[in-house]
Amino acid sequence: MSRSLKKGPYIDAKLLSKIEGKKPLETGVVKTWARSSMISPEMVGFTFGVHNGKKHIEVLVEEDMIGHRLGEFAPSKVFVRHGGKMQKELEQKKRESDIAAAKAAKSSGDSKKK
Repeated sequence: MSRSLKKGPYIDAKLLSKIEGKKPLETGVVKTWARSSMISPEMVGFTFGVHNGKKHIEVLVEEDMIGHRLGEFAPSKVFVRHGGKMQKELEQKKRESDIAAAKAAKSSGDSKKK
């Protein structure tokens, strides 16, 4: 759901004050916890360290990012994998078949050299 037009976009005032009057190349990483702040045209070229709950992820703002939120470019959830016991068994079989294929390729390569 979008923010109403009469209110305008939410841009963190503290974040704007950090980049106000500075040049993007001279400024280092600007750390912020304001994930919900929208990216405005004044922010283009700056590198922001957006907090994901654990650490700051560096985000270089480009022109096509304008209108999006900073949090969109710093994922806060990490996908590990699906599955349990069955998935582990399938992965083990795949590893074994890869090892067997590598050994077969190595032995056929050795016989060609002789």
